[in-house]
Amino acid sequence: MKTDIVIAGSGVGGLYCALNLPRDKKIVIVTKDAADKSDSFLAQGGICVLKNEDDYDRYFEDTMRAGHYENNKKSVKIMIRSSRDVINDLVNVGVRFEKKDGEFVYTKEGAHSTPRILFHEDVTGKEITSHLLKAVRALPNVEIIEHFTMVDIIEKNNECFGIVGRGKDGAYKTVTADYTVLATGGIGGLYKNSTNYRHLTGDSLAIALAHNVKLKNIDYIQIHPTTLYSHKRGRRFLISESVRGEGAVLFNSHMRRFVDELEPRDVVAKAISEEMEKDKKPYVWLSMKPISTEQIKSHFPNIYKHCLEEGYDVTKEPIPVVPSQHYFMGGIDVDGYSKTSMERLYAVGETACNGVHGRNRLASNSLLESLVFAKRAAKRISQTYSEAAYNDEYKIDESKYNDCAEAYKEAVLAAIEREREKHEQHNDGA
Repeated sequence: MKTDIVIAGSGVGGLYCALNLPRDKKIVIVTKDAADKSDSFLAQGGICVLKNEDDYDRYFEDTMRAGHYENNKKSVKIMIRSSRDVINDLVNVGVRFEKKDGEFVYTKEGAHSTPRILFHEDVTGKEITSHLLKAVRALPNVEIIEHFTMVDIIEKNNECFGIVGRGKDGAYKTVTADYTVLATGGIGGLYKNSTNYRHLTGDSLAIALAHNVKLKNIDYIQIHPTTLYSHKRGRRFLISESVRGEGAVLFNSHMRRFVDELEPRDVVAKAISEEMEKDKKPYVWLSMKPISTEQIKSHFPNIYKHCLEEGYDVTKEPIPVVPSQHYFMGGIDVDGYSKTSMERLYAVGETACNGVHGRNRLASNSLLESLVFAKRAAKRISQTYSEAAYNDEYKIDESKYNDCAEAYKEAVLAAIEREREKHEQHNDGA
């Protein structure tokens, strides 16, 4: 297949990038599962935005503090300054953020010094991504191919000319393109306990490793403090940061509070893990009693419903929660326009690392960061567009890819471990 631009991934990064690319370019979006099976759909809490100029310094400091001041300051500035523009775009495609008397309602989450998060009930990710997907499906220049697993990129002399993938029928195919955008999400499928979909296994990272594309901080992996404890296999159900932002409190097995619930995620997750170890329990308790029943049912209807299905009425009793892998702050090293170290190759969303999040992401910056830098990728591709000088016929070596899934997982985990050891040695030296 030949196209102008190929995008691997159908989360907010891939979709918003496609929406901002020129309409005269043919775009193919491939996605590993169904188009609506991305982690973007799962985001509960909301999306940050710069409310007004008075909040800029506090928003910047909150992001830096959460990231342990390892953030790329330039990227943080770009994200914050671009936030209102992104929100306007989302409203224009039909996203319904909570309003009161015609004005946006802002909620607050852990490590935020003030309410600055827009939301739609407790399914903000679904609200945003479903509207973006609908808008993209309406574009005549975009084709979405579901159940298509990218297994490689087509590369020559550090220049990318498309991807190789396996379709639903098991056959391998090439999609050659002038530009390639990687938007394949996080690495939750590598972990036993994760809030991510199981098919998100860091495929782009493995492919980047194989082609010497630069990576950055790939051992920076965020553990979400509060996911619903369960004996069931599969993805862990997230209990949004917003719940604690609205007043929910954590108790140990003796029903005593042990941490400031509004500290950054890594601080709260560590405190929970230490309490579990101390009490020899596989969970701690989260109580939503400080939140009114009316507010729980209106602001957190999905959490309320899911917990009821699991046998817990959050309006009457605490629920057991446990930390789980949630987000990936590292990834493929990109510049301020999401360009990788390889020509004609871009990366956006959770699979990319532009340094915005530092060592620990501030709550509700994920959707915003993905959208801001996806739009910048589209802008840069549009401004610098040129046809690729690639006329070779790529010959697929199927034997190279038949068993690549496990090999890719092992390669990514090994690379993460090497990076972790490198950071530990650096910290010891310091």
